[in-house]
Parts: sequence; C-alpha cells; structure tokens
Amino acid sequence: MGSLSIWHWLIIAVVFVMFFGAKRMPDAARSLGRSLRIFKSEVSQMQNEGKESDHASAAPVQQPAQQLPAAQPVTPSVTPQPQPQAEPKTL
Repeated sequence: MGSLSIWHWLIIAVVFVMFFGAKRMPDAARSLGRSLRIFKSEVSQMQNEGKESDHASAAPVQQPAQQLPAAQPVTPSVTPQPQPQAEPKTL
C-alpha cells in the first residue's frame, strides 16, 4: 500500500507532460542534469576541503621564513606639457 505501482508512475508522467509540454521536457531534463552535476562537484569539493583541513591540523608544516627583496623607491617622471596660448582678438 505504501509503494507506488507502475500505474501510479504512468499517471504522474502523463500529468507532468501535460503540465509542462513535450517540447520543454528535454530542456528541463538537461537543466536538471546540469544542476545535479554542479551540486555533486560542490559537495565533493567541500569534502576535499574538509580532508585537507584535517591533514593540516593533524601535522602542521613549518616553512622557513622567506626574505623579501628590499623595495626600490619609485620616482615618477613627469614631463611638463606646453600650455596653449590664447589668440589675440581683433575688432
């Protein structure tokens, strides 16, 4: 009584096709597949990040301090632009 028989699934499929239309069904299935792929990749990334943080907290790795080269002062070179001269007015 609690499970769905083949007839129940058939009725659900017919109602679904009538509701959305046969032309939009392939697009809907395609976008559902993309969404599931994205969801699956995000979940696997979260699991990988969790494993990496477990490894990092279990055995901290100490790296030697790196010395940065001394910064050279930057002096901007500015070349003056000639100012336009006003033309004399004749009356």
